[in-house]
Amino acid sequence: MTSSAGTRRANNEVLIGKKPLMTYVTATLVQLANEPTVLVKARGKSITRAVDVAQIIVKRMDNMGYKIGHVKIGTQTLQSEDGRARNVSTIEVQISR
Repeated sequence: MTSSAGTRRANNEVLIGKKPLMTYVTATLVQLANEPTVLVKARGKSITRAVDVAQIIVKRMDNMGYKIGHVKIGTQTLQSEDGRARNVSTIEVQISR
């Protein structure tokens, strides 16, 4: 989900982390001004914040006509600090004009 030197992140993605909620709402609205659809992505404890971002955009900006499209949930296997594999939940919410 993070961009590294070998992979590139698409222009229409907003990755949710630990910043304040309205930071991600603003970033998503800016992306929606330039792109017809935006993917809001999160994993782990940030999933609730991603859902909140999508709901704020759709419910509070209802006169703009934004809609929630496909919602994709999944699991990523990551290496923990002690070397064991652990599963982390992921979500992708598509928001469109």
